Amino acid sequence: MSDRERSGPESADVTLAVIAGGKGERLGGVAKGLLEVEGRTVLERVLELGRRCGDVLLVTNEPGPYARFHLRTVEDVVKGRGAPGGVHAALVGARTEWVLAVACDMPFVSEVAVRVLLDARAPEVDAVCFTVGGRVEPLLALYRSALADEWGEALKKEEPSLRALLSRCRTKLLPEESLRAVDAELKSVVSVNTPEDLARHGVARPPASEGPQGPQGTPATTPPNLPSPPGRGTG
Repeated sequence: MSDRERSGPESADVTLAVIAGGKGERLGGVAKGLLEVEGRTVLERVLELGRRCGDVLLVTNEPGPYARFHLRTVEDVVKGRGAPGGVHAALVGARTEWVLAVACDMPFVSEVAVRVLLDARAPEVDAVCFTVGGRVEPLLALYRSALADEWGEALKKEEPSLRALLSRCRTKLLPEESLRAVDAELKSVVSVNTPEDLARHGVARPPASEGPQGPQGTPATTPPNLPSPPGRGTG
């Protein structure tokens, strides 16, 4: 056993929260986490980031397509609020101080990009996000789980965007150059939502035989080396 394995995850105070999002209607209703790049699902690629985290959860209102991954799963607490509701559900479900929120339609998020976010945390900061092209990237970002109550109340009263919610807390915005320094082509913030996106980025639809419990005739998928803290179930 290595020293790292004995000491636990590098970022034990962080939960990786994969935000599964909607039905992928522009892609024919496919669960976007099951899209494939070089023979691996986007979800599997994102879950690689969880090796450095203390916990992992999946936020989805339709867990069936992802059952074979055996992840702890939470649903939106405030329904009908889209991505803000998904991030809020992650904050509520987290057992750690920080949440690393990553959308399940982002196949190319790099560990070095995540490290930039982690290194930017500070006592006076509640959220850390990149800005790219003048826009905040809220679905590759870090959030304090303590934001859950305040954001929950806001979501019950109105329909704020994630960017609006971020404007109400102590958000540290990292300039585009900070991401380019470790990811020159900004691939970490690429998302795939349309057939054109699939063609542009070399992403494939899941096999036609793929069903709610995984491909027919294949065993369930076990996520690679994900943390299993004592007393934490898979839900």
